[in-house]
Amino acid sequence: MIPFVKAHACGNDFLILEESEAGGRHAELARQLCSRHYSIGADGIEFLDRRPDGSFFLRLFNADGSEAELSGNGTRCVAAWLAYSEGLKATHIETHGGIRTCNVVECSDADFSIETGMGVPTIEERTVDIDSIGPVQGAVVNVGNPHFVLFTVDQDFRTYGHTWEALGAYLCTHPTFPNQTNVEFVRIVSPTEIHFRIYERGVGPTHSSGTGTCASATAAIALRNCARTLTATSIGGPQRIEWPANDQPMRLTGPARIVCTGEATASADASSAA
Repeated sequence: MIPFVKAHACGNDFLILEESEAGGRHAELARQLCSRHYSIGADGIEFLDRRPDGSFFLRLFNADGSEAELSGNGTRCVAAWLAYSEGLKATHIETHGGIRTCNVVECSDADFSIETGMGVPTIEERTVDIDSIGPVQGAVVNVGNPHFVLFTVDQDFRTYGHTWEALGAYLCTHPTFPNQTNVEFVRIVSPTEIHFRIYERGVGPTHSSGTGTCASATAAIALRNCARTLTATSIGGPQRIEWPANDQPMRLTGPARIVCTGEATASADASSAA
């Protein structure tokens, strides 16, 4: 039996497992345990490694078994669990995308509001040519992991004659991005508010994404002159972004909720349950 925690941030849900439970089967466990119809269900698993010096390291595996650099929402869920279970109100968590510092702003039982330092984002405008569509204009943004951000004015986030889900699938696996990319579709509501949708690498359409929130805000601030403090709202709800200057770290504030704890079984060949 494998002990797990389930948590979500704006509907972007994760399982939290101790690294010691993985047994080298990270990808297999992600494919099995994240299955919506045959297991617990989640967008990914955060494997929490507790180092001898008391520090923390996270490895994120998406629902399809692929490993990603980090998740902003997933990191926040882990910070919420450490606050809930161990009373840690401030944590430094290392990921493959850099160190993230999380501070609890508010808490009520299993519900938390957490501010996370997300590092200094980078952005570069880019045009991607898709055979059946033509040139697609957007921006490559890195916030510890890769994103491609497009702007749209459509209420349903359609652009270039396609739904955001369909175009997101095209762009995610386009040869321009050999390691694939997350894709965001952004609509400017006002100088202090944006709405967006996410097609997440290794998962597909998701309710929310912490790094996707940051990438969307980066593009809106850098390319559309939005305010450096703004609200970014996805299907799962709003999060707050503060980016004081281009060369300074971005801060992300949003909710996280501990859903449940339990124990799960995993087959010897977990990939067979994908």
